[in-house]
Amino acid sequence: MSKIPFTGKSPQARQQQQVVSSDPLQPAEAYNPEHPLLEDPDALAIRLAESEDFLRRNKNVLLGLAAVVILAVAGAFGYYLWRSSQDEKGQAAMFRAVSYWEADSLQKAMKGDGRNLGLERVASEYSGTAAGNLANFYAGVGALKEGKYQQAVDYLEDFSSDDLLVQARAYALLGDAHLELNQPKEAADFYSKAANHNANEYFSPGYLLKEAMARELTKDYTGAVTAYDKILTDYPTAAEASEAKQYKARDEAMAGN
Repeated sequence: MSKIPFTGKSPQARQQQQVVSSDPLQPAEAYNPEHPLLEDPDALAIRLAESEDFLRRNKNVLLGLAAVVILAVAGAFGYYLWRSSQDEKGQAAMFRAVSYWEADSLQKAMKGDGRNLGLERVASEYSGTAAGNLANFYAGVGALKEGKYQQAVDYLEDFSSDDLLVQARAYALLGDAHLELNQPKEAADFYSKAANHNANEYFSPGYLLKEAMARELTKDYTGAVTAYDKILTDYPTAAEASEAKQYKARDEAMAGN
């Protein structure tokens, strides 16, 4: 019987590859190569050739994808720089408008003075920046003072704040604007949001009282009783508690309770 030559691909060689460990402290029979390609040069060469062929055939697609990624990163960075510069300009424009606001010159604060922008234009021209956001709040309050209630709603709905008390105040102002627009249901809902947004003993009782009165206008006496009851339960020492107790009894009777 002829002998099989001992080569790298012979059974004996493969057996030796399976039992020889690179770690002298590791039992030989427990050795199991984790990277078989590194143990077989021919298989590694085939895999590399396939990879090169794939890159050759898809070169244009891969270059296009790389270009898209680079453009996306550059665009995001450019937008960040542009937005930062816009916010700085908006803050500078806000400074003069707020100065007029604090001087009780509402018209100039809202419309500008011919050289400096007013709150309305800061809100529109610097939309998406911190300055534009703050301008929406000021402009919403200014529109309320001018009796332009729908404008007030539009501005205040575009405002948002991480300051919980300021955001609650914005909700309450939206309630005021909707109430003036003869929309008591919407007003009551915003007063409720204001009362429950960072609920506290200083402002929440007043917002709840407004909510109850707005619900009375819709003849939702049960909802009004719930708002009054929350004042009495959660804020019994609040100034609004005495009114809540009186009106709660009346609304319970109206609701048939």
